Amino acid sequence: MRPLTFLGLLSLALLAGCRGHAPAGATAEPAMTLRVATFNTSLYDENHGGLIERLDQGDDDARKIAATLQAVRPDVVLLNEFDYDAAGRAADLFQSRYLGVAQDGGEPIHYPHRYFAEVNTGVPSGLDLNGDGRVGGDGRQHGDDAWGYGLHPGQYGMLVLSMHPIDAAAARSFRLLRWSEMPGALAPTFPDSGKAFYPHEVWRQLRLSSKSHWDLPIDTPVGRLHLLAAHPTPPVFDGPERRNAARNHDEVRLWAEYLTPGDKPWLCDDAGRCGGLPEGERFVIVGDYNADPADGASLPGTIQQLLEHPRVLRYATPQSEGAVASAEKVGGGNIGQKTSPAHDTASFGPRNGNYRVDYVLPSVGLPVRASGVFWPREGERGHAWLDATDHRLVWVDLEPMR
Repeated sequence: MRPLTFLGLLSLALLAGCRGHAPAGATAEPAMTLRVATFNTSLYDENHGGLIERLDQGDDDARKIAATLQAVRPDVVLLNEFDYDAAGRAADLFQSRYLGVAQDGGEPIHYPHRYFAEVNTGVPSGLDLNGDGRVGGDGRQHGDDAWGYGLHPGQYGMLVLSMHPIDAAAARSFRLLRWSEMPGALAPTFPDSGKAFYPHEVWRQLRLSSKSHWDLPIDTPVGRLHLLAAHPTPPVFDGPERRNAARNHDEVRLWAEYLTPGDKPWLCDDAGRCGGLPEGERFVIVGDYNADPADGASLPGTIQQLLEHPRVLRYATPQSEGAVASAEKVGGGNIGQKTSPAHDTASFGPRNGNYRVDYVLPSVGLPVRASGVFWPREGERGHAWLDATDHRLVWVDLEPMR
């Protein structure tokens, strides 16, 4: 273990800040500051009910995820890749036995409010979605023909934890929205022939969201915010037709459309309410969007649909020193990349490198006091927790609306 740098010692000192434990690089914030975060936890299992069983028996990775949350202490956080179960048993166990118990010197944290709902992953479509001439099956065959790739219903689900009330009655979900309903949808085609990958009868039924898209109104000390949560499919694991890359692009585009003024009779949620988010409403976009601004396999301009949207705030990109050190360590995987390594939020190993794919994007009018990526360097507190997931928690501190 190498000696701690000055910044490393400063990070440790900040852990005793006003939140109990603050992330490296954060500064003390006023009482009215709201910390919003996103974290792909990789708390999924290949078997139905497997996450519940793991959490019930005791899971080291869940302890590390909980330790991270206890250190950063977000007021509102989206957890991606947290398996869904209708009774919320996994969420109960995670709160009571992991977040509610001190982890690795941390302090317990309790979230009185939460939101989870069905997702498309692992839910059989009854259609041949991968074009192999068969419908469903076991293992990957099942996953490929599900509405969103997954080995069982609810795999790679989403969970929102909040210190503040979530208006579930006003929440909107776009899980059932059909991809073909989006004007100008990027319907995948074979590049050599131009032929559509999906037959018409399949294309007209295919859902856009690989998991779901949620608009959750939350009443916070800085005002009512709409938490816009999603987890678009990775733009890989497909063929020359780039069907997953096209879906990733249009899943990201859904929020861009949702924020753009104008009549949108096609943009209807699962309860039949149509239209986007009214102008003047404040929001924070959160999630693992599987799209780097300049590197990786996503289609050009995919995440720019959000980063450059007129209603999305331009602010200093969250960063960490740990990401820079990691990029140096993985070496070849980051050679030739254009995105600053300090901005990376996920590490996919020496072969694939690191990328910025996780985002917390506030709306214009929400002042940002501080932001960061929880990525400690070797020798710093929290580095041992990083192997629980290939993603890093991204956080932003917001001040009252102007």
